[in-house]
Amino acid sequence: MRILLVEDNRDILANLADYLGLKGYTVDCAQDGLSGLHLAATEHYDLIVLDIMLPGIDGYTLCKRLREDARRDTPVIMLTARDQLDDRLQGFKSGADDYLVKPFALSELAARIEAVMRRAQGGGRRALQVGDLSYDLDTLEVTREGKLLKLNPVGLKLLAVLMQKSPHVLRREILEEALWGDDCPDSDSLRSHVHQLRQVIDKPFEKPLLHTVHGVGYRLAEGRDGV
Repeated sequence: MRILLVEDNRDILANLADYLGLKGYTVDCAQDGLSGLHLAATEHYDLIVLDIMLPGIDGYTLCKRLREDARRDTPVIMLTARDQLDDRLQGFKSGADDYLVKPFALSELAARIEAVMRRAQGGGRRALQVGDLSYDLDTLEVTREGKLLKLNPVGLKLLAVLMQKSPHVLRREILEEALWGDDCPDSDSLRSHVHQLRQVIDKPFEKPLLHTVHGVGYRLAEGRDGV
């Protein structure tokens, strides 16, 4: 899923982008209202995280123009230091779907994103697809060429991160952080789990999807340009 962050505070922006990236989202950033509006109106995003106090145009104006002029219904979560009822009402009136008051826990933002996305999708099934490989995030079923594949919990988590970022290369340290946080078992653990994953999703099939980019990390994609 692709998220646009519009926030003028560089430290907050970097913190949010890093956190959501580790959660498996593809993140684009803007530091002023006009740049944010241009991206929101011309690119496809699954959700926008929007600060209210921005240079150029504020978050209220951006959201209103996105809804009325650009005719975009992309879900919007507004961020603000203001906690007055009138401010929240103005946010919703301009077209926001949710409202989060600073300071907030990153885990709360992640939960709000998931909740807003569920509502936006009407409770629809969440699934990832790369080539003929499918992963149903609700049932945890993984299939390739219609065949059901069995993976352990770490393998499922690793596969989800790789599929969400496909076709991009993910560095080893990013994958280790996503799987174990600061408690990575040892330097060979990731290599072992990648090997196990490859045995399940690639070995029985003609074309490999999981590629090693030597000295960098791994990518999941169609084609042989990374083995």
